[in-house]
Amino acid sequence: MAAICSLRLATARGLPPFPSLTSPVAPASSTFSSRSRLCASSSLSRIRSTSRPFPRPTPFLAPTSSKPAANPAAFRARNSRPPPQVTRAVAEPRGDSSAGSRSLKTRAVTERRGDSSGGGGSGGGGGSPPNPSLVEALWRGTLRRLASFPLAIGLLFAVAGLCAVGTLIEQGARPADYVALFPDGTLLNWQLVLALGFDHVYSSPLFLSLLLLLAASLAACTSVRQLPMLKVAQRWSFIQRPESLRQMDFSDSLERAQLADLATLLMREDYQVFQKGSSLYAFKGLVGRLAPIGVHAALLLVMAGGCYSALGGFQGTTMTPQGLDVVVPTALQGNSIFARPTTAMNMLVHVNRFYIEYRPNGEVKQFFSDLSVTDLYGRELQRKTISVNDPLRCQGVTMYQTDWAISAVQLRSDGGEPFKLPMASLQEPGSSQKLFGTFLPTGEEENAAEGETTTTGISILARDLQNVVIYDSKGEFVGVRRPGSNRPITVEGRKLVVDELIGSTGLELKMDPGVPYVYAGFGALMLTTAISYLSHSQVWAVRVGSTLFVGGRSNRAKLTFEQEMNAVLDQVPEVVTASEAPALVTAAPALSDRPTVD
Repeated sequence: MAAICSLRLATARGLPPFPSLTSPVAPASSTFSSRSRLCASSSLSRIRSTSRPFPRPTPFLAPTSSKPAANPAAFRARNSRPPPQVTRAVAEPRGDSSAGSRSLKTRAVTERRGDSSGGGGSGGGGGSPPNPSLVEALWRGTLRRLASFPLAIGLLFAVAGLCAVGTLIEQGARPADYVALFPDGTLLNWQLVLALGFDHVYSSPLFLSLLLLLAASLAACTSVRQLPMLKVAQRWSFIQRPESLRQMDFSDSLERAQLADLATLLMREDYQVFQKGSSLYAFKGLVGRLAPIGVHAALLLVMAGGCYSALGGFQGTTMTPQGLDVVVPTALQGNSIFARPTTAMNMLVHVNRFYIEYRPNGEVKQFFSDLSVTDLYGRELQRKTISVNDPLRCQGVTMYQTDWAISAVQLRSDGGEPFKLPMASLQEPGSSQKLFGTFLPTGEEENAAEGETTTTGISILARDLQNVVIYDSKGEFVGVRRPGSNRPITVEGRKLVVDELIGSTGLELKMDPGVPYVYAGFGALMLTTAISYLSHSQVWAVRVGSTLFVGGRSNRAKLTFEQEMNAVLDQVPEVVTASEAPALVTAAPALSDRPTVD
């Protein structure tokens, strides 16, 4: 019995049975021989129990099943299940081989021995992964649609068109100005301008909605396209098959070449080189793959800054006469309900002086405003003379010079004390010529026919700050006087002297909290756009026998990459073995055989 147990133990361990024990115990020997062959073929470490003519003695072996088989056929059927799957990692080219791009993948190679049809249906390996949920499928579909290139281009053109409209149509003007500029009966009348929000394009719901869609499209494109491409570019892989290299943009082969020599030459060209056995992988210019993501991020930053200014900013206009103050919190109004005032807005703007610079023909060349910014306690924070395209910026508030007017005229009558008369705008709708006027009463006339009393007086008109035109009570022209000339003019029995025309400065105040983000985004956009022109080049090589196969590709400047690779391969030295060296020496002409020159 001990010999039989030893025989069973040796057979289970894959050892041949003792010769002296095989012939006396024929049934057991036959059974254990078949199990031994089964273990050797399937590499199993345990053997199921079978029918045997004697009871099990001492439990040397741990059986996998406590129930013995009824016959050898049942034993074979039960042990004919396929062995475990063997998975090995295979380095493959990246991407689609037809497009010349490859990615490192791990391929599961399943090796089965025997007929797999007898393995049983439900007792096999794991099933297919569960289907994605409806929400996940909708999310992926939405991302794919948002990442569409035609959609992004269309949104970009729509945003650019609205920006052009905002440039052509004055923004933030009074409704009366739009009535004058876009009268009824035209294709684009003032009602349509106000209804479409063209008077405030950059904060209109249409413009903000297009910006939001464009930002979503850029973010989806970055997530679906750019980030996966960057992850693939960051992974380095080795190629083992020369056939894969021949399908690349550049491929060549060298006889009697070493990988180490190629690696050294590639490192001189600023490549990052990796070598594993008989394979090599090298790359350079990975930052060129990162730059498109930076371009998208910069555009998103620009749009975020613009939306921040449109929703959280303040703006306002004011026409302030010379010598008066502008209360900044009163002049500013929030662009939306999301705008929140800050303590930096607690300022006063004092108009020290307003004056106009003229051309030789009398036209207005430029107008200036001397402004002083003070806090609520009267302390001056900043002082500057502003003009068109030269604003004043203080504590986040920007003050632009946009318009001008004449607020009053200062006169003296018959040598008396100076007095001021306010002037009103008489500009006709649709006209670009400014005209201001005032009226100096001189008496009253009674109209007996109508029973009314009419006030008579002197009319004073001015188009700019240079001259004043005076008319009498009958509307007849009297004369022209220059302010400050001290030359009197007699009208209706009075001697009038024009001392000064007092101008008003038209200021536009803005508080744009998103401007720093817009500037930063444009700076990053220019930088990343320049970096995106760098080429991302990749080189693979594999040595098979004495032949070195080389392949590579580049996303830009493919001709330059091919020229660079040809120059590198031309420098790879040829390896000469020790057996070939004597033949080369013999092939060289001897020194005595060389021709001599007398």
